[in-house]
Amino acid sequence: MKAIRKVSTLKTRTARLSPEEIGRTFRERGLKVTPQRTAIYQTLIESPVHPTADHLYTQVKRVYPMLSLNTVYHTLGVLRNAGLTHEVNYWHDRSQFDGNINPHHHLICLGCRMIQDLTDASLDRLTVSSVRRTGFEVTGHQVEFYGYCTRCRRRNPAAKRKRKEWSV
Repeated sequence: MKAIRKVSTLKTRTARLSPEEIGRTFRERGLKVTPQRTAIYQTLIESPVHPTADHLYTQVKRVYPMLSLNTVYHTLGVLRNAGLTHEVNYWHDRSQFDGNINPHHHLICLGCRMIQDLTDASLDRLTVSSVRRTGFEVTGHQVEFYGYCTRCRRRNPAAKRKRKEWSV
């Protein structure tokens, strides 16, 4: 097995966008611009993690106390349909949202369930040679690596020795 070389795992987050820039982005996609929707999106794209709807609700409610959890879920659906966020749900028990819509991959901790963005140009160039024979048209791909983050390995040294093969 080829060794995985060190790659950038820093989040490629959007620089802080002004409410005007977010409004322009929304209007370009035909979305209604509201203060709550703007705050939810701003919180999402600035988040260093892949937040759940509950996490976003808790964060934005500090500024908009009348915000409802239903508004957050609805807004996330609207943002997903407009291509401004990706929904990630690896464990099929809670959705997390990724405001980084640039091509990237994920490191997924099997201990704490942290999802970390991974950028690696060699992964971006992956192709499937047998696709031509099947007639399948590939429009994109994402690579996921499963393992244990530093914090989980420190807490449970046995975790670093476990190796689980995953198949899709």
